[in-house]
Amino acid sequence: MLLLPGLGFSQNLTDGLMMSANSLCTGFMFSHDRWTHYWEGELKRNNENIGALTTQSLVWAGTYGLTDKINLIAMLPYIKTDASNGNMSGMEGLQDATLAVKYKIYEKGLGDGSFKSFAVVGASTPLSNYTPDYYPFSLGTGTTNLIWRLNAIFKLTRGFYTNISGGYTWRSNTKLDRAAYYTDGQMFMTNEVKMPNVADLAASLGYLNGGLQAEVFYLQQNTLGGGDIRRQDMPFVSNRMNFSKAGALLMYYLPMHKNLAVRASTSLTLAGRNIGESTTFMGGLFYTFHFSNKSE
Repeated sequence: MLLLPGLGFSQNLTDGLMMSANSLCTGFMFSHDRWTHYWEGELKRNNENIGALTTQSLVWAGTYGLTDKINLIAMLPYIKTDASNGNMSGMEGLQDATLAVKYKIYEKGLGDGSFKSFAVVGASTPLSNYTPDYYPFSLGTGTTNLIWRLNAIFKLTRGFYTNISGGYTWRSNTKLDRAAYYTDGQMFMTNEVKMPNVADLAASLGYLNGGLQAEVFYLQQNTLGGGDIRRQDMPFVSNRMNFSKAGALLMYYLPMHKNLAVRASTSLTLAGRNIGESTTFMGGLFYTFHFSNKSE
């Protein structure tokens, strides 16, 4: 599954927030994701050979304000997967490093608020040689990805805001440790798998004022191609993996250490196709360094 880093931390790929020039926000997030039921195509079912599948991750993330209009964003996750039943072992290791640039392209005052829009371009690629041919235990798809996004936010001076972001991800082919495979009704005599691209949407309503940020959000991901999991078979890396999720987050800068923020969020999978019906909890700590006297 393609990770959606959009709601991982503030000043991220999907929001309308920016670090001021010469400032760095960096920290770590821990997440716990678990499911017992999943969608085999559109059929919701469980699998006693797996039981509950748990995915835990520790993600380093950082955003640097190159200027007031240009931010550099980087993320690096370490992931571990495990099942409660059966004899199959999980995997763990570094997943994909992400580097992106966010540019503020437009800003205008509107009544008692302001409207801003942003363009984001980025790329991600594996930093370890994990196999993508072991779903649902694989750490990722093993692809190099190119990311394009457009974000827009309208924020009232009292702190309430709405944010929307749409993205498109191009994915390279991936390679398996075998000479042939069968998927989507066809036999392929090669170890190279053509991967469908991905479109996603993120929308949120929230409040941001002083050191407090609180919001509810909705995520939608659609894989633009790929087949379904075959009946009683394991998932395949190029399967169509769609989902919609809803959740909430809270971020608060501590009064006694004004540059240190704590963050927590949770999300539920509302619907899916070839993906687990997961519940995710996330928590993290972030610190903002200001390398000049100017702050946003």
